[in-house]
Amino acid sequence: MSNEVEETMKQIQNHKGVVGLVVVNAEGIPIKTTLDNTTTVQYAGLISQLSEKVRSVVRDLDPTNDLTFLRIRSKKHEIMVAPDKEFMLIVIQNPTE
Repeated sequence: MSNEVEETMKQIQNHKGVVGLVVVNAEGIPIKTTLDNTTTVQYAGLISQLSEKVRSVVRDLDPTNDLTFLRIRSKKHEIMVAPDKEFMLIVIQNPTE
């Protein structure tokens, strides 16, 4: 299983413009990353909080619905979040590349 995760991370990392990626567990703790420790902790904490708030909004609008993907674009980066029950994948990329 770990080899599959490593291979998938390599494939994503090789995409054009990808700055880094972080895999976070259900508690918001980073378990795999390609970024430095400070940046990893910052992204993991803030994106986990944001993802929970967005999931809550989606469920408030329609209780039968759930968050499957979140995409945030700023001037510098595009952050893509794929939440799951046990893990969350956060991909940071430079949208201009």
